[in-house]
Amino acid sequence: MAEPQRKEEVLPEDVGTDDCLTSYTHIYSPDLLKDQVAFITGGGSGIGLRIADVFMRHGCDTVIASRNFDKLKEAAEKLSAATGRRCLPLCIDVRQPESIAAAVDETLKELGRIDVLINNAAGNFLCPATALSFNAFKTVMEIDTMGTFNTSKVVYEKWFKDHGGNIVNISATLGYKGQALQVHAGSAKAANDAMTRHLAVEWGPSGVRVNAVAPGPISGTEGYRRLGGPRGEAAGLFQTIPLQRAGNKTEMAHCTLFLASPASSYVTGAILVADGGSWLTSANDFSKLLGLWSSEKKREK
Repeated sequence: MAEPQRKEEVLPEDVGTDDCLTSYTHIYSPDLLKDQVAFITGGGSGIGLRIADVFMRHGCDTVIASRNFDKLKEAAEKLSAATGRRCLPLCIDVRQPESIAAAVDETLKELGRIDVLINNAAGNFLCPATALSFNAFKTVMEIDTMGTFNTSKVVYEKWFKDHGGNIVNISATLGYKGQALQVHAGSAKAANDAMTRHLAVEWGPSGVRVNAVAPGPISGTEGYRRLGGPRGEAAGLFQTIPLQRAGNKTEMAHCTLFLASPASSYVTGAILVADGGSWLTSANDFSKLLGLWSSEKKREK
C-alpha cells in the first residue's frame, strides 16, 4: 500500500510590503464584523495595517492611529480603496492620554461607536541591558505598557463601560524565557499580559472581553527586520521552529479576528501564542545574538 502523501500547507495570502492584499480568501463569514468599528493603534504599517485590512474585508470600518499622520493618511486611502469600507486616520501619541481622548471623541463623532480596540503600538530593537540607556528602557515601557493602559482606559471610560466591547493586545513571547537583548520589550509585553488578565477580570461584568495575541517572527514587518529575521532565515535558523518557518501578517490578523469576533464569545483573559512553536524550541543564544547586534551597529554607522 502506498504511503499517504503529506498534505502541503496552504498559507493565507500576504504581501511583504505595507500594502493591502491583492487577493483574499475568507475563512470566516465575510459579514463576521458587519458594521462594527475597530480602533487600531499602530495601524498604519506592519501587523496593524494587515489587521485593518482583514477586519475591513469582514464588514468592519476602522480607525488607524499613530504619530505619523502622513503615513496614516496614505494607508487609510489604500485600505478604503481595497475593501470599500471606511478607514479614518487619526494622529495620536499613546503616551499622552489627552491625545487618545481627542481621537476617541473624533471616532465617536464620525463613526458613532467603537466595538473593538486593538492595542498594537509598540517599539523594539536588539540591545543588551548593559548598553540600554535609562531613557530607551523608559520609552519602550511608555509606548508598549503605558500606551496599552492609556488607550484601554480611555476607550473603556468613553464607550465600552456602557456598551461592552472587545480589546485585543498584541503581545510577544520574549519574556517567557528571558530572550537575550530584549529586556525592554520582554518586560513591557510581560506587563501587558498581566494587564490583559487584570482588565479581563475587572471589565468582564461590563461586557468587555480582553485578550492578547503573542506573535513569533513575522515576515514583512519592521520588527522582523530590526530583530534579525531575514539573516536568521537565510542562515536556516527557522528550521528549529516546529512549523519550520516564520509567520505572516495575515495569520496574525486571523488570530486577532478570532479574538475580536463572536467566534470567541466565551474567551477572555487569554494569551493566544501564534509563533509556530518558536518559543518552545528556538535557541536563546546570547553570544550569537550579541554578535548580530554588534554587526547591526557597525552597519548603522
